[in-house]
Order: sequence, then C-alpha cells, then structure tokens
Amino acid sequence: MSGLERGNMARNYPYYGAASLMDYVQDYIFDGIFGLIGEDGTVMNENGYPTMQYVWGKFWVNNHSHIFQGKNGFSTECVYLLLKHTVIQDIVTGAVQLKVNQENLRNLPLLVPSDDDLQEIEHILQPIFLLIRQNSNEIEKLNLTLAVLLAKLSDLSR
Repeated sequence: MSGLERGNMARNYPYYGAASLMDYVQDYIFDGIFGLIGEDGTVMNENGYPTMQYVWGKFWVNNHSHIFQGKNGFSTECVYLLLKHTVIQDIVTGAVQLKVNQENLRNLPLLVPSDDDLQEIEHILQPIFLLIRQNSNEIEKLNLTLAVLLAKLSDLSR
C-alpha cells in the first residue's frame, strides 16, 4: 500500500512495516495478538538479533514483515521472546538489501524449554504481557485526550 493510497483514507488502524508503526489506515487484515519480524531492509540490530514487534488488536502489515503466532503450547509472547533472544545473522541473506526468508526462519535453531518449564514460563509471561497491552492502550488513549485538549486550548487562545 503506497503512501499516496494511505493519504486518501481514514486513519483507523495501525499500519506496520518491518521495523515500526508506519501510519494508520482505514482497514485491517489481522485481528489478535501477533509477533512481527522484519523480512527485508531492517531485519536485525548490530548484535545480530532480529528486528521485532509485538502487536495486538486490528491492524495492517505491509509485505516487509513476517507475521507469527504461537502454537502447540507456545504463546505468541513466548515465541516472541525466544526469537528476540536468538541471533539470526547466519540466516540473513542479501548484500545490499538484507533479507530473512521464510524457509531460513523456519529452519532457525532455537533453544526450546521443556514442557514443565514452558508451563512455568507461560504462567509468568501472560500477566506481564497483559500489563504491557493494557498500559500501551492507556497511553494511546491519554495521548489522544492530550491532543484534543491541546487543540481546544489552541482554539481558546486565538
């Protein structure tokens, strides 16, 4: 979706790129809790760890990110943290434009906890990530309220 296309639409839902929130758009293609990994361009930091985002709600993702959710007892949050702490530089291809392709990502070796450890990890992670989502949502609401109040204050001072 081009910037021109985005410029002529309502701004209801977040639009994510490989490394960050880029804009807001009028429609969404995902709804839920997901992890994003940069596919090309900004794919890793200087230490070889992946460029990642933890996102939730309704949103649109461009074609420069891999989108994932947890399964088989692994929450999205657990997979996110496992990947976030795994060096990926050995699976990155491309000399000019860095890229992480799906096949290499699927074959990335990971340290996986035992079933007992996984249950304990999930028990700890879920309340923490719930707070992250709640606090981020509250910050977003407060920022919107601040913008409205500043606009009203500006109108009053004219």
